[in-house]
Amino acid sequence: MEKEAGPTAAGVRLDDPWYEASAAGWDGADGAGGEAADGAPGPGEPPPAPSAAEIYLEVHRSEAFREVRRRYRRFVAPAALAFLLWYLAYVVAATTAPALMARPVAGAVNVAMVAGLGQFLTTFLLTWAYARHARLRRDRAALELRWETQEMTRGAAQPVTGGRGR
Repeated sequence: MEKEAGPTAAGVRLDDPWYEASAAGWDGADGAGGEAADGAPGPGEPPPAPSAAEIYLEVHRSEAFREVRRRYRRFVAPAALAFLLWYLAYVVAATTAPALMARPVAGAVNVAMVAGLGQFLTTFLLTWAYARHARLRRDRAALELRWETQEMTRGAAQPVTGGRGR
C-alpha cells in the first residue's frame, strides 16, 4: 500500500494483488475495447487474460498454499499456547504463591528472578525455533509459490486501483 501525500490526497492507493477486484460494472469500464456489454470479448478476439485477483484467488485455493499454511499453523498454535501458559503460570505463581517466589536459589537470586529470566530465555529460544522451522519447512515452498504466482501475473490484467499511478 502506498499512501498519497498532501492535504488534498484522495486516500490510499491499493497495489495489493490480494485485493479483490471490484464488483462487475463498478470498475469504470465503459464497454470500449471490443468487449460486449456483459464483459465478454467481442467476436474474433481472444479471451482476456485472467486478472491478478483471479490468479491470486486460484493460488489461495491451491493445495500447495494450503500446505504452507498448515505447516505454519502446526508450529505456531502449539508454540504460542505453550508460551502463554508458561507466562500465565509465572504471573499466577507470583500473585498466589509469594513465599515460593521469594525462596532464595543462590545468594540474592530467588525463584521469581530465575523464572523471570526464564521468560526472556524462552522468548529467544522460541524465536530461534520459529526461524528454523520456517527455513526448513515453509520458506522453500512459499518461495516457489511466489515465483509461480509472479510468472502467472506477469501478463495479467491489473484491476483499477484509483489514485495516481507512478
